[in-house]
Amino acid sequence: MKNIKIFKFVFVLIMLLVLTACPVSNEPVDTVTLSDKSEGLIYLYGEHHGVEKILEKELEIWGEYYHKDNMRHLFVEYPYYTAELLNLWMKSDSDDILEEIYKDWEGSAAHNPYVKEFYKKIKNQYPETIFHGTDVGHQYNTTGQRALKYLKENKLENTEQYLLTQEGIKQGRYFYKHSDDAYRENKMVENFIREFDKLKGENIMGIYGGAHTDFDAMDYMTGSVPGMASQLKERYGDNIYSEDLSWLAKDIEPSRTDTFTVNQKNYEASYFGKQDLTGFKDYSYREFWRLENAYEDFKDNEKTGDVLPYDEYPMLIEEGQVFVIDIAKTDGSVNRLYYRSDGRIWNGLQSTEEFEIK
Repeated sequence: MKNIKIFKFVFVLIMLLVLTACPVSNEPVDTVTLSDKSEGLIYLYGEHHGVEKILEKELEIWGEYYHKDNMRHLFVEYPYYTAELLNLWMKSDSDDILEEIYKDWEGSAAHNPYVKEFYKKIKNQYPETIFHGTDVGHQYNTTGQRALKYLKENKLENTEQYLLTQEGIKQGRYFYKHSDDAYRENKMVENFIREFDKLKGENIMGIYGGAHTDFDAMDYMTGSVPGMASQLKERYGDNIYSEDLSWLAKDIEPSRTDTFTVNQKNYEASYFGKQDLTGFKDYSYREFWRLENAYEDFKDNEKTGDVLPYDEYPMLIEEGQVFVIDIAKTDGSVNRLYYRSDGRIWNGLQSTEEFEIK
């Protein structure tokens, strides 16, 4: 009996040494080794964070799933413990928990009144919603510590919630220490699979930045590992659907109409605003106009070879349009450039091309 006890002790010690010696991996998640996969359906929606129009559309979509399909599980781009606190808030009579979380979001895209209103509307209109956070541990020193404190005060140290909160904090610390976006992408996949497969066949909706929901994308910053949606597609096949709602952020009307004279002809110019270029050496800002009904007049003008992808513009782009861009430098000078949309694909991106004015 004594020898058996010694053997067990040595075995456990060896296993602990093996586990602690294992390095953090940036390899894509090997989903084959994970738990039995759920047969539920996944509906992912990509967004630009904090855009009112997109949040309204997501709320509408969630309402349809909630009422028509009896869906209750909403996956979000927050840590595990943030979603757990949101679930506590959903059952509370006040907004104190939400206000604390919102304060912790300061400095991030989530610290936006439209985002806070989005969650208040969910609580009011869809009160049985259950949130699942699958990101690494953002706000681990604030929200994460408050989640641990709540669990300790309620004597829940020996629960899965406590272990997963600790794991989320650990992931956050590693990510921010190493600025490792490939690590983050893989952990988002791992966390997602863990949460989804626990639901045993339930259908879910997920809201994430568009960079994480594109089946063809690599991780946004390093491009070294497949993006979240791509890795999930490998595991769940046709059970996963993805739609990008980011374009709604650019579905805007011009803020004013100007008149430009080019080659002695007047054109109506729709103005779409100014983009800050602070941080780019020698540049201050750039402004965008669409020159209306001008394509036929400039379609044969010689191109300079410079391209500007559609996603650099603040508005939606269609083929057969002409654009005027003023680029202001820090010395006060302004350079006016002309672009047109001929249908050019550059590095896989729809792009406009600069042309010369004769």
